[in-house]
Amino acid sequence: MDLKAGDVVMLKSGGQPLTVAEVKDSEVLCLWMGMEGDLFRETLPLAVLVQVEEDDEDDEDEDDDEE
Repeated sequence: MDLKAGDVVMLKSGGQPLTVAEVKDSEVLCLWMGMEGDLFRETLPLAVLVQVEEDDEDDEDEDDDEE
């Protein structure tokens, strides 16, 4: 998996989306917002993450126009 800053990932075990801030070797610095708006930061091993496919918002807008 080739990650870069700005990519969205999740733990393989589930949970909320995390934003990649930095990638160094096999460690990934991730950021996410907590339920009360707090910003969290954690360095995680690459092996526990999976990249999230980003939906293309333009496709959603086209679907709305067709209805």
